[in-house]
Amino acid sequence: MHGELDVARSSAAPARGAATTTRRQRRVLVTLGAAAVVAVVAFLLVDISGDWGFALALRGRKVAAMVLVAVAIAVSTVLFQTVTHNRILTPSIMGFDSLYVLLQSVGVYFLGAVALANAPPELRFAVEATMMVAFAVVLHRWLFGRHGRDLYVLVLAGIVFGTLFSSGTNLVSRLIDPNEYQTLQDRMFASFGSVDTRLLAFSAVVVGVAVAVAWASRRELDVVALGRHPATTLGIEHRRVVNRQLVLVAVLVAVSTALVGPITFFGLLVANLARQLLGTFRHHLALPAAALLGIVALVVGQLVLERVLGYTTALSIVVDLIGGTYFLALLLKEARR
Repeated sequence: MHGELDVARSSAAPARGAATTTRRQRRVLVTLGAAAVVAVVAFLLVDISGDWGFALALRGRKVAAMVLVAVAIAVSTVLFQTVTHNRILTPSIMGFDSLYVLLQSVGVYFLGAVALANAPPELRFAVEATMMVAFAVVLHRWLFGRHGRDLYVLVLAGIVFGTLFSSGTNLVSRLIDPNEYQTLQDRMFASFGSVDTRLLAFSAVVVGVAVAVAWASRRELDVVALGRHPATTLGIEHRRVVNRQLVLVAVLVAVSTALVGPITFFGLLVANLARQLLGTFRHHLALPAAALLGIVALVVGQLVLERVLGYTTALSIVVDLIGGTYFLALLLKEARR
């Protein structure tokens, strides 16, 4: 009799532990959702005065851009870390940011800063996003099309191309008129204050479709996160799933970068913090948690920048400083293992 009771208690203990973990994870998600709502409302209403219609429209445009960028970067980073099985990598390492800056430099050099600023924003957005997606697809097809090389070769090639693009940017920058170079510097950092309203709706549709496809693949991604061989053994077409996710990553990063500019370490920060808060790699939790954490970080950061610091610096610089420090901490932590 006592033996049966011990067996029942030992089998019930893991079930209670799992239930406690699930409740804690739900509380984390609810807390992040509430924090995101409070942050958005605070950004819209804090220190508002004068014409409320104008102020709310201006702030609403910024909030919409921040929500889109936060969701796109957070989701793309979670997907990229899953398919590469590495939590210290971000899609930026593939050279997207460097390519964006090079495109801006080449545009200013050939067209001039004034002509580039007066160009239709839809055209600039389409050219920049298309070039970045095309770069990712061509790079991927080139490396995987016939030889099926290791995924880390793709990452290494991305690093090499990123360095090449940066070198091209330095070369073009030396040829640009010094006065126009000042204009170019403004385009090298992400800005939420100059987002064109006409681009928000299109970006929202693209990001929404990409996130929906990623969400539909959440169970496959849980298996892919176990590794290539375990996933193949469990019946997952590993290469097909990885290819699809890399295309989604390219689209999400290209749209967010073309919309506001590069934010290098933001995805690394929110994706890893989300996993640490939840204590799981399951994507039905990690994806929304990273997106909500990204919204809170961007909106609160921009609120502090505008209302406390008085625009003394760009938000992307602060994010990259914190994210870079976190990146070094992750490297040191991995080195100790």
